[in-house]
Amino acid sequence: MGTLFRLFPQTPTHEDSLPAEIVEVSPSAGSLGPGPSDDAMYVIFPVDKEIEYGMHEDNLGQPFVYLPPWDGPIYEQAEPDLDGHFLHYQDVNDGRFHAAHVYASIRFTLDVWEQYYGRPIKWHFRSHYDRAEVIILPNFDNAQIGYGFVEIGTNVDKKDGSLSPFSLNFDVIAHEVGHGLIYAEVGLPHPETEQAEYLGFQESCADIVSMIAVLHFNSIVSEVLNSTSGNLYMHNHLNRFAETSSSSQIRLASNEYKMSDFRNGWKDEHILAQPLTGAVFDILVDIFHEELVRVGAISAELEEISDLLENSPEYGKQLQDDFDRAYADHPWLFHDALIHARDRLALLLIKTWARLSPDYLDYTDVHKAMLMADTELFDGQYHTIIEVNFAWREIGAVAVGPRLPKDDDGRTESHTNSNRTMFLLDDEPPVRRSYFERYSVARSNALKM
Repeated sequence: MGTLFRLFPQTPTHEDSLPAEIVEVSPSAGSLGPGPSDDAMYVIFPVDKEIEYGMHEDNLGQPFVYLPPWDGPIYEQAEPDLDGHFLHYQDVNDGRFHAAHVYASIRFTLDVWEQYYGRPIKWHFRSHYDRAEVIILPNFDNAQIGYGFVEIGTNVDKKDGSLSPFSLNFDVIAHEVGHGLIYAEVGLPHPETEQAEYLGFQESCADIVSMIAVLHFNSIVSEVLNSTSGNLYMHNHLNRFAETSSSSQIRLASNEYKMSDFRNGWKDEHILAQPLTGAVFDILVDIFHEELVRVGAISAELEEISDLLENSPEYGKQLQDDFDRAYADHPWLFHDALIHARDRLALLLIKTWARLSPDYLDYTDVHKAMLMADTELFDGQYHTIIEVNFAWREIGAVAVGPRLPKDDDGRTESHTNSNRTMFLLDDEPPVRRSYFERYSVARSNALKM
């Protein structure tokens, strides 16, 4: 038997939020240490850790890199009960519950994707760190994965100043695991071969990794289908990433972005990711619909109309009644079809990523690789779906323009040359300044010494 945790599939920001679900993660009961910790990671809640890991400047303006391990004091760690489980932590005001929740979110996401891969996923920083140091840092207004660490902060609402801890946000944590998965399985490009679309690809894949993982919660599958009757283009938990309240999220999978929206340039890789994320989400929906037709849950005519109106404002208005009736008649068939589409897409993505190089990567490479993956896995069953959805997003037809200033002061914010994209050369130890000096040269566009 694995180890049991309480895990919120949806951030508990309001009274209608889904309750915590009891999940079983792969490490056997009794095998986890305090933290929690296992052979891949350990969670700590440090006392008075003032800044996040990554690149910084000292009081003299000199750059340095701050990397694990944390050698200061830590708050009381979460401990397993006598049976080796962590179900006794359930108070959301208890820092030990937050630590257990962060661990379970990471391990749950890794378990999902390791099951699809059929093997363990190794951290991209394994050359220098045997395990990831997972830090809860409440005064950090972000979450990030970096070289040897995962840090989880707090979302601050810009409108009312309310706080939402990312330590209870499965989407955000799974998104960071997604970045780590792509760094491990696809890699990081050389500075001279990095394309803008690689950055968007990273963000898109991280969102999709989270979306596939969240579909392994029974409560989410039920909530998505009950609230939409299978009309997945309605706003629902599945297509709302990094949800921070009942009505607020960071990104949407069901979006209308096309490559022509970036013809004149782009400012933020999260937004640049949206055409690719939208194409992948549309592929999921089309596989779902095809399966519904195959099992007799909806008619071929309804699927055809759905395809014609896809991504149009009229979609929900004209089709919702038909989906409501079909779902009421065959709810179990809808459930099985969504699981079928989830698993097919996950396998398709794994084979797609295996064919990609990070150097000079653009969305056209993803398109071609997915077609080859479909041929290998499913004898080309989804070729038309893939072609139609990439074409609608204008992938391969419109080139992305230059990077544009994002801030009012003209600076450009990005994860490029950031804490997330740091790496170490194989022959150097994880030390501060000597690392940063070599990193600056290697990345060419990093901070100037």
